[in-house]
Amino acid sequence: MLSPTLFAAVFPLLGVVLAQDGSLSGPTSSASAAQYSCDSSKCKLPDCLCASTDPPGGLSPRDTPMFLVFTADDAIQSYTLDSVNQFLAHRKNPNGCQPKMTYYTSIDYTNYTLVTDWYVAGNEIADHTMTHVGTPPEDEVSGNLIALNQLAGIPLSSIQGFRAPFLNYSVDTLKMLAKLGFTYDSSASAALPVTENDTDAFWPYTLDYGMANDCLAVENICKGEPKLPGFWEIPMYAQFDNRGVDGVHLMDPWLDTANGATTVNDSATLEFLKNTFTAHYNGKRQPFGLYTHPIHVSLSVPGSTASNSTIAMINQFLDWAQQQQNVWIVSHEQLLAWVRNPTPISSLNDFAPLKCSTPAVDSSMKICNGIPQNEAGLVELCPFSDFPFYTCYGCPSEHPTPSNPSPEQSTASAAPRVRISSNCSTPFWDPIKGECICTSSTCAFTDSSRPIGPNGANLTGDQLNSTDQSSPSQSSDPYVPFNGAVGLPAGAFTALVVGVVGAFVGAVGAVARL
Repeated sequence: MLSPTLFAAVFPLLGVVLAQDGSLSGPTSSASAAQYSCDSSKCKLPDCLCASTDPPGGLSPRDTPMFLVFTADDAIQSYTLDSVNQFLAHRKNPNGCQPKMTYYTSIDYTNYTLVTDWYVAGNEIADHTMTHVGTPPEDEVSGNLIALNQLAGIPLSSIQGFRAPFLNYSVDTLKMLAKLGFTYDSSASAALPVTENDTDAFWPYTLDYGMANDCLAVENICKGEPKLPGFWEIPMYAQFDNRGVDGVHLMDPWLDTANGATTVNDSATLEFLKNTFTAHYNGKRQPFGLYTHPIHVSLSVPGSTASNSTIAMINQFLDWAQQQQNVWIVSHEQLLAWVRNPTPISSLNDFAPLKCSTPAVDSSMKICNGIPQNEAGLVELCPFSDFPFYTCYGCPSEHPTPSNPSPEQSTASAAPRVRISSNCSTPFWDPIKGECICTSSTCAFTDSSRPIGPNGANLTGDQLNSTDQSSPSQSSDPYVPFNGAVGLPAGAFTALVVGVVGAFVGAVGAVARL
């Protein structure tokens, strides 16, 4: 149990960081400010797409799936994954696959082994800078890439996306991301309802003809700038309460008051989530986003003030959303794969990026590869006292920093670990032996997708008349909460508590710099 002294230190910080990120007060763009013009006769998929409210590929809304994007920001620890699990672990998409999500990861206070595990479970790991710095310098962004690759074993080619801390970015940030080889950014806001004639709720688009969002909020963008061919913007779609454009909500909307009230009301939040979703669903099917800081709704973080009623409300909303036809909970990576290759509802069961697969690794094999049953007993706990620091890839001699994102391995380790090879997939890389256990060019995965058939109204188009009532066949358990999978040694809980305090102190310091 958290001691009174430590709880007293943590508790006031919980309130301080509640609104640290992603709040809006009104529109961030307008048609007149954007002055956006794109030549659709030249801008063609899969590598160019004009900003538009219409579904890509000329699909009609009725043939377009409804995508609900789920993302999380900041450090990855057991309590943040517990938080995500309470919303996604028990769910399935229409093809029987458990939903995947995007985690915009900053590495301060992060447990690297859990990053590996989360990625190998099929989720997207994206860049959120090393130390959570808004309008970041290049070393904060590229350093995060290096650390996630070297210490969590995430292939560089798999880290495609970026989100700026505090959603604080500049035109130079976008240019830097394109230069560093990122595929997309998701820091811009769509802050006008889809029901408005001049809404900025565009489907994801490339910056071949400049930005069309945030023109009132970020200097030197829009009016055709910046021109970054092939680089994508995935807007963050706001929700709106009864006040319409004056009642805008973005990240962690359950922390906001609704309809001009002075206190948070879960019923009012549920109402505006449903109303906004319905407007997207009944309109042009622009994606709907739930953008979270999972620590705010974690029941397992020491000193948690998360509300059980709020958590139940979020699940109630997701239950309701999944009762609608053709609703898919996806990561940004999956969304963008579909946008680049628009596939009608009737063919989604065969659309590879929405399928699920399990790495074909013998469960009895001992290999530190991001699969809990394989890596048990092999993960190293690094001797840093401020937060639990685990890795399969060798403890660094010092904390990673922007100036030194991949320190030399500590000589205290029993044997050096070998960082992941560029030609091997994470679940098949053995960092102890320094070899890839898969000898084929693609490595082996087992497809565990299967259309659910009737499950309420959540059906893919070619399953509408199915009589199959069976459950999908899965080759592995659902998202197992990863706290405890590694086996925390004595003293680790104290380190966790100290790490949480440090994380909140760091967040408060970041707020002070705004």
